[in-house]
Amino acid sequence: MPETIIGDKEFENIPSIKSKALRINLNENIYGTFAEIGAGQETVRNFFRAGGASGTIAKTMSAYDKDFSDAIYGIEEDGRYVTESRLQKMLSHEFDLIEERINREKHPNRLFFSYANTVATIDFAKKYKGHGWVGIRYQIDPKEPYNEITLHIRFHENDAQLQQITLGILGVNLIYGAYYKYDQPNKLLRYLYDHIDKDKIEIDTINFSGPRFKDVDNRLMSLQLIKNGMTDAVMFDPDGHNILPARILYKKNILALRGSFRPVTKVNIDMFERSYEMFLKENRVEKDRTEVIFEITLSNLRAEGEIDEEDFMDRARLLCSLGHTVMISNFQEYYKLVEYFSRYTKMRMGLAMGVNNLVDIFDEKYYRHLSGGILEAFGKLFFKDLKVYLYPMKDPETGEYTTSENLKVHPRMKELYKFFKYNGKVVDITDYNPDNMEIFSREVLGMIEKGEDGWEQMLPPGVSEIIKEKQLFNYRPTAEKVNS
Repeated sequence: MPETIIGDKEFENIPSIKSKALRINLNENIYGTFAEIGAGQETVRNFFRAGGASGTIAKTMSAYDKDFSDAIYGIEEDGRYVTESRLQKMLSHEFDLIEERINREKHPNRLFFSYANTVATIDFAKKYKGHGWVGIRYQIDPKEPYNEITLHIRFHENDAQLQQITLGILGVNLIYGAYYKYDQPNKLLRYLYDHIDKDKIEIDTINFSGPRFKDVDNRLMSLQLIKNGMTDAVMFDPDGHNILPARILYKKNILALRGSFRPVTKVNIDMFERSYEMFLKENRVEKDRTEVIFEITLSNLRAEGEIDEEDFMDRARLLCSLGHTVMISNFQEYYKLVEYFSRYTKMRMGLAMGVNNLVDIFDEKYYRHLSGGILEAFGKLFFKDLKVYLYPMKDPETGEYTTSENLKVHPRMKELYKFFKYNGKVVDITDYNPDNMEIFSREVLGMIEKGEDGWEQMLPPGVSEIIKEKQLFNYRPTAEKVNS
């Protein structure tokens, strides 16, 4: 019988969940434990049902009772159970038990693994949809150190049983991908959603580690999460590590600065410093409960229709090197950014921006997809305790400064703008450095790429040294400079 006929198109044949579990079970060397807390034993159930599980599953358990769980894995400092720390303790404890109890000399080819998840499904009132941590620690070669993949998920389904089923499928996809797609981490990431609709579950943090992933940059993997539509935002700490947004933003005052940061200029830092000073003077804003976020939208990362990953890495490295928390988002409109922050905090929020950005906010064309148009967007944007800190703009021809007082919006939006202006939702940054008004990121970038002199003075102290040392933004020292 022919395998193809006229008119057939190439497509990717995705193995069923049963086929994936069965392939794992039929491998005589893959052997490990399943520890699942909070949503039943849904992952291991697929392996039991596939058949041949006796050679794969060393142990499966669910330590649901908190006291019993603490007795096994220890007590968390914050008293919570659905945390990355808890997941790490589960993976370490179970993996250590395997190595302790299974004789390596008797089973020299065994590839040990420990799979774990700790999750909270939707509550009875359906107010909180739930979230969780999922991970696997495993070996590809019995003589190598272990590898590890951990991820954080958010449920979007409104039924606990459906969430459990989705979690079980995700677990199988993770284990299968860990063993059979480890050499293609980008594909491994996409295959996590095999047989799962993306509107059912969100993956907002993922980290790879171990010898098989030594060349994987987790920040680039986070970028893939957004490109693949798996989440709307990811974050990196000043050390350049992926971090869970909820951990940074929970119950915090938030000041956000959106920009291209290509590269960071004196204007960006002046805007940050001046708006930060003003934000800290607001009522109920405490410094130790305030988080500053440098945010880049996905649209700002695109070059000629595609995302330039090297350009992305240059911006992320530079901002992190300066000690800032970086956020990459898919929120083209500001109200979506504020809605996202509102998931995690009810504290005060601030947006620092330039004149052009504020003018865009008052442009109706960006809200035609909303049934309530611009009024709906503004209801979401300014409903929260939010204030815009406006950085002025200098007209290069007339020398005139544009502020909130003389800013011009579309005539139809004039009264709406006045409403927010006179109610204190838009305030001017007045203590700015006028010497920075002539600096534009695109001009600085052009000078760097062309090897011209003088761009260093347009950047904050230390930034030019970082660009040169790490050769960011296509910076290449000329032969004359190298020889000198």
